[in-house]
This record gives sequence, C-alpha cells and structure tokens, in this order.
Amino acid sequence: MAGGGRGGGSDPRGGPHGAGCRRLWWLLLLAWLSLVGTAQDPALGTPARVPEPPAPARPRGTWGSWGPWSSCSSSCGDGVALRSRRCLRTSEEQPCSGDPRQYRLCQLQGCPSGSVPFRAMQCSLYDNRPVLGTSARYRWVPFHGAPNLCDLNCLAEGHNFYYSFGRVLDGTRCSPGSPDLCVGGRCLSVGCDGILGSGVRPDTCGHCGSGHGSCVLVHRLFQGTDPSSGYLGYVNVTKIPAGATHIKVTDKSRNYLALMASDGRYVLNGDWAITWPGPYEAAGTLLTYSRAPDGTESLEAPGPTHEDLHVMVLLQEPNPGIEYQFWLPRGHPQLGRSDTSPLRQPQPRGAGSPPPPEPPLTPAPAPPPQPGAFATEPPLRSPPGWSQDGAATGRCGRCRPPKGRSQRIRHFCQSDFVFHGRILARRVVGQETRYEVEVKEPYRRRFPLVSREYLWVPNTCGCPPLREGGEYLLMARRHVNREHTLNRILLQDDGYARPWTPREARLVREAARHCPHPRPP
Repeated sequence: MAGGGRGGGSDPRGGPHGAGCRRLWWLLLLAWLSLVGTAQDPALGTPARVPEPPAPARPRGTWGSWGPWSSCSSSCGDGVALRSRRCLRTSEEQPCSGDPRQYRLCQLQGCPSGSVPFRAMQCSLYDNRPVLGTSARYRWVPFHGAPNLCDLNCLAEGHNFYYSFGRVLDGTRCSPGSPDLCVGGRCLSVGCDGILGSGVRPDTCGHCGSGHGSCVLVHRLFQGTDPSSGYLGYVNVTKIPAGATHIKVTDKSRNYLALMASDGRYVLNGDWAITWPGPYEAAGTLLTYSRAPDGTESLEAPGPTHEDLHVMVLLQEPNPGIEYQFWLPRGHPQLGRSDTSPLRQPQPRGAGSPPPPEPPLTPAPAPPPQPGAFATEPPLRSPPGWSQDGAATGRCGRCRPPKGRSQRIRHFCQSDFVFHGRILARRVVGQETRYEVEVKEPYRRRFPLVSREYLWVPNTCGCPPLREGGEYLLMARRHVNREHTLNRILLQDDGYARPWTPREARLVREAARHCPHPRPP
C-alpha cells in the first residue's frame, strides 16, 4: 500500500497531474516572455530606454571691449598691428565664441630704395651661423617653393637645399606680389575693412561691407538711328553718372564708340580722329578700349567714376544697337531718371571728312498751337539792328533784355523751361551760339530736363549776354522743326536771361501764380 502510494500521482514528472503542471509552467513562462518582449528593442534585443531630455546648453561668456592697436610690425612698407580683448565668463559659462585677437594692415611710407625685403632680411639673420648640426656656414636667401607659405624657408646660396627656420614674422607677405600677409603662421587675406581674415569684400558698387542689395544694375540697349538730315555723325548714347562701377559698353557694327568727359573733352574717338585700342585714364578710373577685326568694340572700366562720362557713337551706318551696363548705389540721384536728353543732340556732321559748315537755322512755320502746348517754335526773330550780314562783319545791334514785372510774367507763362543754370562753355556753330549749361534748379519744365543741357541762341552777337561761369535765371522754349531733326532748348535773342540772385528766384516763383494755365515743373 505504501508502494502504491509512492507509485501514485505524487511524482510531478509522471501521471496526469505532472502533465498538467508542465503545461501550466509553460504557459506562465510564455506569459512572462511576452511581457519582457514588449519592453525590448526588437532589433537589438536589449531593453529600450526612454530618452532623457537634453541638458540645457551652458551659456557662453561675453567679450570685453577691444584694447588699443599696437604699433606696426614694420617701420616702412606693409606691416600689421594687433589688438586683443578678454572673454568675461564665470566657471559655469562656456568660452566666448570668436577670436581674442584681431590684426589689421598698416601701410607706412615706402621703404627707401635699396632696402632689403622683409623676408630676405629674416633669412639673412642666419647667415654664417651653424645649422644642421654641422660647422658649415651658409648664406641664406628666401625660397618660395615650399608648401607652407608662412614658414621661413631659406635657400642656401650656391647649394640645392633649403632649410625652414620656423615661422616668418607677422606682416610678411605670403609670396612675392601677393596682397596676403602671414599672421601667426597663417596666410590671411586683407578685407576691404583693412582687417586680416575678416572676409569682408566690397560690393558691386565698391562699398565695403554694404551687402548685395546695396547696388542697382542699369542695363539697356540704345537703338537710336542715324540723323535723318542725311549726315552721319556723332549721336549721344547715354550718360554714365559719377559713382558708376563695372561699366561695359558694346557695339557690333562699323560705327565707332566715342567717349566724352564732363568738361567736353573727348577721351576716345573724338573730333573725327579714331584712337588706338588700349588702356585710357578717364574720370578717375582705368578704361579699356578694344576693337576686333570684325568691328566689334567694347569699353570697360571697373570704376567708380569720379565724374560723369558721356558715351556717344560716330555713325558710319545704321545703328544695330549699342548695349551698355553699369552699377549704381541704391538711392543714387540718377536712378529713375532718363540718362539721355532728347534736347541735347549734337549737330549732325558728315562722316569721313571734316564737318561741313552748318547752314543757318531756318525753322519751318509753326502749325496752330494747341492750348497749353508748344510742340514747335514760331519763326525766329533777329535782335534789333541785327542781320546775318551784320553778324558776319561784326556789326551787331544793341541787346535789349526784357525788364520789369510784366515782362517777367509774360516770359514765364510762355516758356517751356524756366531754370537756374550755370554756363559751362560757349561755342559758335554756324550763325548760332550754343551754350553748355548745368541745370542747377528748375522752376518750370513742360518737357524732360536733365542736369546738363545745350542752350541755343539764334545769333552770334552775344544777345542775351551770357558769360562762361556765370549763373543765370533762364526762360527758354522747346524748338522742334518740321523734319524733327532738331529738338532743342532755344533762348530767343530777346529772351529772358538775368543774373541769378535769391531775389530773382523769388520773383520768378511769384510770376508762376499769374499764368492763365500754370503747370507745375
């Protein structure tokens, strides 16, 4: 009976009770493994950890103010000056971001002729001194073929080896002809602010550190044709204002580009004389003029220009188009204005020969004027006592300039242009006189008026009397002939031209209130 008890279900590995226990044990094991598997990384088989939030970034210290600049590293020529600053921080703050030292270029007076170059002087300090652990003596000269430009690499004279004596002194040129300098063993470029390694470069307009949006590109195509009078000659293309940079003018024809300075002096291809291609100085910049065998011409200049330049073309055939471009600082007074004046057109001249004598002006009869408009000029009158024969022989009548309030009002109301102008130049053209005028302030303008204009007077007797360099208050009218080959500013011989004074300017402004149909300038 006892034996039967031992052989019963007391053994967990046998009998029905043992099988049930094993099944229960496996179910518990599977349940435990499933719970553990949900907390495991399926790819790595390791328990996944919840990421901890990043620790807050430690603040950085702040820089103190810059100290004074040191003296220049050289006594002549180029050198560098140094200034430094301190990082102000606590033990919990990170170091400051940036460089504690700053170097700038200092350019002194040129070294005397015969002076030893800076790098050669440093090499010469080791002349006749033992090197390489031997008692041999050498004379050393700079060697520029080594990889590190800012090491003092010196070649033994008369031998085919060089030796590096460490770093060159600060302010040494990285290589002959290079603008870059060595500082602390590094070759640094000089920014336009004079600071080494700043990376600041001038913008397209030549301004230092102004950014890319500080300049405006002027890019246009001039498609004016030859004068309809039958002559081929000089025609205005555009005015390049003072301050322009990256100038380029291109012409692809048998015509010739011409360039005139602000004082009326030709720089290129003026007065019917063709100049050779090459470099030319104009308006404070170096101009490069090129002409290819196929006739293609170009004018290029880096700028900035110090004065206005007038681009013209000497026409030999119809103009296929002249392309020009330049950059101006944003806000330049010339932006938004027309860069050519339809009123300032040089008289057409015959091509291939000296300019022919210009015939006297014979304006066509004027059509009935429209109210408030002066499309054409009525026939010109001669000054009292003046005739064409008298002008040729020097017999001119006395000038009778208008005077008084009524005359001032009449001329003001009948004029297309009233302005304060300065006479720059005077030239007799045929039996007329042409004045080059700087427009200083307009009081009335019914048509476009730019800063430089030609003012025509239909006689050579000096009526009205205008002297070069003088400033006048001028009242003139627009003159367009029937063929539309002339479009000019005309001051009649009895026109209003008085020396400018503040009082005269005030009286003219008052005259504007008396016009029947006044138009603002």
